[in-house]
Parts: sequence; structure tokens; C-alpha cells
Amino acid sequence: MKWKLLTVLFAAMFVLAACGGGGDEGSSGDSGGDTGTEEQESSGESSGGEVDSAAAEEAFQANCASCHGGDLGGGVGPALDSVGADMSQDDIVTIIQNGRGDMPAQDVDEETATQIAGWLAQKK
Repeated sequence: MKWKLLTVLFAAMFVLAACGGGGDEGSSGDSGGDTGTEEQESSGESSGGEVDSAAAEEAFQANCASCHGGDLGGGVGPALDSVGADMSQDDIVTIIQNGRGDMPAQDVDEETATQIAGWLAQKK
């Protein structure tokens, strides 16, 4: 019985640690995905500039996908496949930097947070 409890606690700790996301990885530009590229080629709506969708998706995969799903479909965290319909880029940046609910603040620089948020804001 103790081993089962320890196993469950260890697994829960592992899942929660995975949501802390790194941010130490460099941008090598090999995202491998082309999800929504037509939408992403339009400019970021609230930033007023272009969103580098490949770099933004790579940053998302490195920092967010472990909880929100690699396909934005959710997992431990909520689905983000249409988050742009409900939130602006600025709202998303605030959540990335400060956390919200069960989501802890992410250890990413402001540029990365803005890049990810601009990409997610296009998901409607």
C-alpha cells in the first residue's frame, strides 16, 4: 500500500514539474509542424507586427505543450486551440508571466512570452 501511494505521489510530482517548462532551448527553427499556417501568416493582431509562427510554435512546444498538448487540445492544462477568441495577446502574456489558477508563472523571457502569446492569439 505504501509503495502504491509513493508511486502516485512521484507520478504527480513528475507531471507538475513538467509544467514548469524550460525556456533554455535555443531557436533552431525546426518546428516540424505547419498547423494553421494560413492564419499565422497574417500579422499578430494586438502586437501590430508579424508573428514568427515557426519560432513561436517551437517555444510553445518547449514550454507549454507538456500541459496544454502539442496539438493545443489540452491535457493537464486547458485546450488552447481557440484561446484567441476569448483573450487578447496582452491577456495571454500576463497569464504566461504571472500564472493563473493552477498554472504557475512560466520562466520565459518577455520576448518569448510575447511570441507565444501572439501565436496563440491568432487561434480563434
